Amino acid sequence: MTVLANASSSSSGMRDPVALAREIKRWGVELGFQQVGISAFDLDDDADRLDAWLADGFHGEMGYMARNTGLRRHPEGLVPGSVRAICVRMDYRPVAEYPDHVLNVPALGYVARYALGRDYHKVLRKRLEQLARRIADAIGPHGYRVFTDSAPILEKALARQAGLGWIGKHTNLLDRQAGSWFFLGEILTDLPLPVDQPLDAHCGSCRACIDICPTGAIVGPYRLDARRCISYLTIEHHGPIPESLRPFMGNRIYGCDDCQLVCPWNRYAALSGEEAFAPRHALDAPRLVDLFGWDEATFESRLAGSPVRRIGHIRWLRNLAVAMGNAPPDPAIAAALAARLDHPAELVREHVHWALARQQTTRQGAQ
Repeated sequence: MTVLANASSSSSGMRDPVALAREIKRWGVELGFQQVGISAFDLDDDADRLDAWLADGFHGEMGYMARNTGLRRHPEGLVPGSVRAICVRMDYRPVAEYPDHVLNVPALGYVARYALGRDYHKVLRKRLEQLARRIADAIGPHGYRVFTDSAPILEKALARQAGLGWIGKHTNLLDRQAGSWFFLGEILTDLPLPVDQPLDAHCGSCRACIDICPTGAIVGPYRLDARRCISYLTIEHHGPIPESLRPFMGNRIYGCDDCQLVCPWNRYAALSGEEAFAPRHALDAPRLVDLFGWDEATFESRLAGSPVRRIGHIRWLRNLAVAMGNAPPDPAIAAALAARLDHPAELVREHVHWALARQQTTRQGAQ
């Protein structure tokens, strides 16, 4: 839970700001963050780019992106009196090997690596609260509020300004030592701390992320059309997945990591030591048929505490049906799909019919 602390800040009489900033960074590392930086709120250029992105309709059904754009430009409106963002990075890469043992096996389902363990929102918010309380223990009450992907904040822009990386052509934040396998979080505070310097971009002429995208969602450098993005389609999109895009989704059932997997800077990404992000319930290489057999109670139970749970059982089955339709002919897959032909949800039935037709067409073509 995010909290607005006692706004009667002691910032006017706080200790040396430079020394305090140095201690905050040390405390952050002690609490499990790999990097901590401090940013001001100079966000007009980034907010202008967001406005242009919204005008292009690239946000699709994510209506929340078009709301509170003023707060994205002026985050101090979220925490009256705030002047700085303490930005943190927490690495999440759970396994070392390239996941081709999943992506190249159509009978398995691919879950984005960030979602294999526990919900990162809870993990980061708890640590951010601990960091904010440690600051209060040192200097007294201060006005603050913690965030992680939980409010209208331009997180990547603030993190870039705080020196945590640069925004790559795939629109993810990148760091030369850490790649992009990390989460971001912030503490908006009224403490006038010294700010860090942004890093230079190091994408150069590389376009690996643009070329690898299965659905062509990265329509140009730094331009992502979410309506084509597999992460959007499997997580944010509520209705039927466009038929023209389904064959390109392969066996990706929750999110997509292709643009990160191909990025040269991720060769340097370290494994996460955070136990909470370790794979749970064999989601790192699950069989599609097994997952498709889960009823709603099993789905809720197995995925309790997981970010995957947010899409609900209906969209879970929708995503799985697409992956099963993309698999080579398999009697077990066909039988599992047939068992869901009379599912109460039209969304599930429609994708099951499509998947069965694909299985039949593929089988006929192979004969």
